Amino acid sequence: MNFIRIMNDMKMKKKLALTFFSAAVLPLVLSGLFLTGKLREIVINNASSQVSDNVERVRKRTEELIKVPLDISYRLTIDNRMKMVATKKYESYTEVIQAYREYTDIRDYIQLYKEISSIRVYVVNPEALNNWEFIQPDNTITSEAWYKEAIHQKGLAGWNLIKDERNDTEHLSLIRSFPVDSTGQKGVLVINVDKQQLSSILDQESFTTLIVDNRNRVVGSNEAEFFGKNLSDIDGEEKILSRQEGSYNTVVGGKASKVVIANLNPENSWNGLRIISVFSVSEITRDANQVIRLGVVVITVSLIFAILLIYASASLLSRRLFRLSKHMSKVGMGSWETYLHIDGKDEVGLLSKQFNALVRSVHDLVQEVQETNHQKSLVEQRQNEIKFKMLASQINPHFLFNSLESIRMEAHIRRQDDIAEAVWLLSTLLRSSLEAGNGNIPLREELERVRCYLGMQKFRYEDRLKYSLVVDPDLQEMPVPPLIIQPLVENSIVHGLDNREEGAVIKVEVKRIPKGVRVKVCDNGAGFSAERLASIRAELAVSVHEQESKRIGIRNVNDRLVILYGASSALSIESELGKCTYITFFIPGGAASND
Repeated sequence: MNFIRIMNDMKMKKKLALTFFSAAVLPLVLSGLFLTGKLREIVINNASSQVSDNVERVRKRTEELIKVPLDISYRLTIDNRMKMVATKKYESYTEVIQAYREYTDIRDYIQLYKEISSIRVYVVNPEALNNWEFIQPDNTITSEAWYKEAIHQKGLAGWNLIKDERNDTEHLSLIRSFPVDSTGQKGVLVINVDKQQLSSILDQESFTTLIVDNRNRVVGSNEAEFFGKNLSDIDGEEKILSRQEGSYNTVVGGKASKVVIANLNPENSWNGLRIISVFSVSEITRDANQVIRLGVVVITVSLIFAILLIYASASLLSRRLFRLSKHMSKVGMGSWETYLHIDGKDEVGLLSKQFNALVRSVHDLVQEVQETNHQKSLVEQRQNEIKFKMLASQINPHFLFNSLESIRMEAHIRRQDDIAEAVWLLSTLLRSSLEAGNGNIPLREELERVRCYLGMQKFRYEDRLKYSLVVDPDLQEMPVPPLIIQPLVENSIVHGLDNREEGAVIKVEVKRIPKGVRVKVCDNGAGFSAERLASIRAELAVSVHEQESKRIGIRNVNDRLVILYGASSALSIESELGKCTYITFFIPGGAASND
């Protein structure tokens, strides 16, 4: 706690300097000493891991390469035509040559598959000839270890470095025996793996990489001088000859080295291959040692420069923070018009910009709250105008309702049901209008008020008035302001029916459209002249703050819509003299605000 108190009381300049020395300089020196010791180990481990990955890649690619001769050998050992050509008792050399010419499978395989360079079939047949595809094995061939081993393994494949008699060169070859007839005579199939394909796999490796057979002979290498040699001829430890899969430390050429070995065991084979990769530790760590020496120099120079820079930065930062603190004090005293400018795009500069934006936002919010309260007051005022203009303020509601109920009951007793219904509709309309508050109500309640009003007017005008209400069912519970549709219906009756002897049809339609709900009140009444319609539109276009309405009608409805939903929800009036009038408004989003 004392340490925290001391740090909190310390000046920003000294605090940053102390923090830099304790959190940067000292750990950097200690970690530098530790990491330089670990760097060599990491480099060696990374190199070993890389070599292991490379060896695994060579193993997989070599396995894919030798799958081709393995597959071809399987096809040839079950090829009866090949066996017949190799064992047939020919009567003349012409017949032999003709048979060899007609049998093209071996030549086709060599042309089709780049992974192999030659195919030789060794079968004892005195009547046959040697054409480097079918060869008569002499004593020299039959005495070879690979030939004897192939005969002994009974059809399994073997992989060894053997000499091709045609060009006296050695190749990694597949060796496999096969039965040639029912007497038990056997032949031997030899398929040479293409040297170029094998070299293309190894040449991509940056370290010395070898492929050796089970006799420790190098059958493939990315260094030409090792090809064909035995591992014992290479200047390395004897234990490499017997090591199996894994990573080992050894000495090659008098240098400490790493050896990574992976086994390749082809399917249906009596022996396999080993992939061996060797790299010298000194070669791997040479670059790391240079980096370490260079790092010591760079770190030393950097520390000296950082010490000077941190002191200058701390001084600059403390001055800028002090300016910000003074500005905040001014704002705290109520000075909303002050503006702070601090150069730079760092955290302090950004903080000053955000603080300026915060001051403006708070100022704008205060004005917005004031404007919102004013707008809310206007809405309540318009709502109260409708409520109080529909009912005379001198009438006692209870007296009025009781009187209307008495009249309705008396009309019902005297079997004047139409009068009773009209009184009930009037009572319901007055009660709902009187109970209408400043908040929103469900659309169904507003429509019920419209039905009551139209029912009363139907009682008055009888067959001269026809009406319909078309509403999407899912909009019944949509919140709307009270007395938002009924005044428009009343306007249609007053201006459309009173001046038309043949009566009128009034239609109220509430329909969901994209981005909201459209409310339309239509009548086929007297309509407005073009001049009167223009006058009404001009009156509605006047700002709510500029004109006070003394009527309940469309002006009041329009003002409330604009206040609640914006100018896009203002009343739209279309009319044609003597024909029709359409009044439409839009509620965005399909629901009114409950605020």
